[in-house]
Amino acid sequence: MNRIALMLWGVALASAPLHASQLSTYLADPQLQAKLADVYGQGAVKRAQAYARLLSPRAGTTDQQKITLVNNYFNNLTYSVDPRLWGMDDYWANPIEFIGARGGDCEDYSIAKYYTLMELGVEEKKLRLAYVKAVKFNQFHMVTLYFPTTKSDPLVLDNINGRILPGSQRTDLIPVYSFDAKSIWVMKSRREGTLAGSADRLAQWTSMKSRFSSEHLRSPRRQL
Repeated sequence: MNRIALMLWGVALASAPLHASQLSTYLADPQLQAKLADVYGQGAVKRAQAYARLLSPRAGTTDQQKITLVNNYFNNLTYSVDPRLWGMDDYWANPIEFIGARGGDCEDYSIAKYYTLMELGVEEKKLRLAYVKAVKFNQFHMVTLYFPTTKSDPLVLDNINGRILPGSQRTDLIPVYSFDAKSIWVMKSRREGTLAGSADRLAQWTSMKSRFSSEHLRSPRRQL
């Protein structure tokens, strides 16, 4: 795999994203495709190619169209819990690992959507990741939030419910905290939160970002 390309994307994930055309070129790198095939099988190459096409939308594509495309693309991957897929209690896969393995859990869906939308030119200030409690399943869950404006009701991109709905309509989700590449907010409501510090306090988040600066792609415990 091209170490320089991976390091560049690692820096991008920690700060500003690469332009989508640059990432598309990276995904077409024969060394990366050979590594994907070796770790995840030949199907991973086809998924990476489909991902590259997603990153090349028509000119004039709106944010609403982008979030629909991204939500639908990743929701077609297979849900699997971390112990079964990765052999770990909690593992936040980076987007290439998620696409390579052809699935993951809620954190993996949400992280991949978050970074892909930034690659497509959606402003970082409009995006957050949010931990919520999924009432129906009585468990914690992660989703991606898109704020059309600073004060607006965020739209929720979710793998449990594929419909993109305003947070006010997702009464099945109770907000706990949200974060972006830099900061964490404790949520007082579906729209407002109190700044609680740096996102680097989240150990799994920091670990996930760091893996972009190495050649390592984790092999799944089982194939999906």
